Amino acid sequence: MFRSSELPECFYRNQPILICPSSPTPRHSLYLSNLDDQKFLRFSIKYLYLYKKSVCIDDLKSSLSKVLVHYYPLAGRLRISEETEEKLEVDCNGEGALLAEAFMDFTVEEFLEASRWPNMSWRKLLYRVQAQSFLGIPPLVIQVTNLSCGGMILCIAINHCLCDGIGTSQFLHAWAHLNTKPEVDLPILPFHSRHVLKPRNPPQITFSHPEFTNTTPNPYNLSYNLQSQPLVPTSLTFTPSHILHLKRLCVPSLKCTSFEALASHVWRCWIKSLNPPSSLKIKLLFSANIRSKVEPKLPKGYYGNGFALGCAETTVKELVNANVHHGVKLVQEAKATLTDDYVKSMIDYLEERRVKPDLSATLVISQWSKLGLEDLDFGEGKPLHMGPLVSEIYCLFLPVVGDLDAVKVLVSVPESVVDKFELYMNDLSEREDQMDGLELEEFHGLCENV
Repeated sequence: MFRSSELPECFYRNQPILICPSSPTPRHSLYLSNLDDQKFLRFSIKYLYLYKKSVCIDDLKSSLSKVLVHYYPLAGRLRISEETEEKLEVDCNGEGALLAEAFMDFTVEEFLEASRWPNMSWRKLLYRVQAQSFLGIPPLVIQVTNLSCGGMILCIAINHCLCDGIGTSQFLHAWAHLNTKPEVDLPILPFHSRHVLKPRNPPQITFSHPEFTNTTPNPYNLSYNLQSQPLVPTSLTFTPSHILHLKRLCVPSLKCTSFEALASHVWRCWIKSLNPPSSLKIKLLFSANIRSKVEPKLPKGYYGNGFALGCAETTVKELVNANVHHGVKLVQEAKATLTDDYVKSMIDYLEERRVKPDLSATLVISQWSKLGLEDLDFGEGKPLHMGPLVSEIYCLFLPVVGDLDAVKVLVSVPESVVDKFELYMNDLSEREDQMDGLELEEFHGLCENV
């Protein structure tokens, strides 16, 4: 089985520099909501873009400096809150984002050949900041790697405490906008305040929140078992015809979205390949946008963490012995619980307990495929590849460049089960490689991607 090869070394002609806002910005402490500074979000999300033609580095620096005037918290630094050591805040001090420029003796074509499966050597595409803790790392770190063929790899690390996927896409498109149209106002201005998601006083916890609590402890720890084995990334692309087939398994008795059908399928295949005890209680956690669910609705331009975790629960036996329809129902029920009352109870719950999600027997899915991340154009065309810098144990639904309705599923699994997992994932009866016009029209009619 082919796996991506090691990348050559990066050469840095100069030391990385700090890009500061091009004009004075507000100096204050930015409050982070309980959804922002959750303990499991205290890391940077690392995005990788491949472009056929490089963009002038001086232009990128200039436009970055300009966009940081609008998104000035990204030029600040995280620190422990002055109110309580359990919380974080942003010191909006204008210190700047870190930008490194590198060169690699590698071509766009060679990277595309190797890009199906990320590997650890890709980490060299992002400058490693030496710091005692993640608080010492700038919230925004960027590396521009020029390739020998004239192409470019752009890696961006954004601290998850400041932005979710929607917020990251909003920021990146603002940067690209100012690089291509420096005299034109931003179409969406950022909304900085996070106080709209402050906890109630006193907190009112009205739900049990299974996304954080392990209500049925089991001596078999699936998470520990996973992390004790060598993991390898696996990546499979689901075309519109594949997704339509999964959705057809649920109609007419149950209408579902593309995400619901694919999430159910992936969860079931993941569990089948790992083969834990049949009585084990298992969970699926997935991020759900709550910007329009809470009251009042989050303002336009809100780029902080505006998502909550949906939690589907069942046993191994129930999930494996049923078809995709069973998992879809569980995902839909989990989504339905994410009401305004539930989200506010979750925020209050985090205020009192500062807990992490229950990952003991859990698959986590994060959706990047409907955020517009793959459309990022700095003036030399859209990317040929977009994805994470590395593959993790949680699962990503990624966009497929050039096919808006396709989804790439990326997850790392134990090396011993990767072939089995891919076999289960590809096991779609009556699998079609093409759809005619009527089927494609039906697909668009059934699609309600969320």
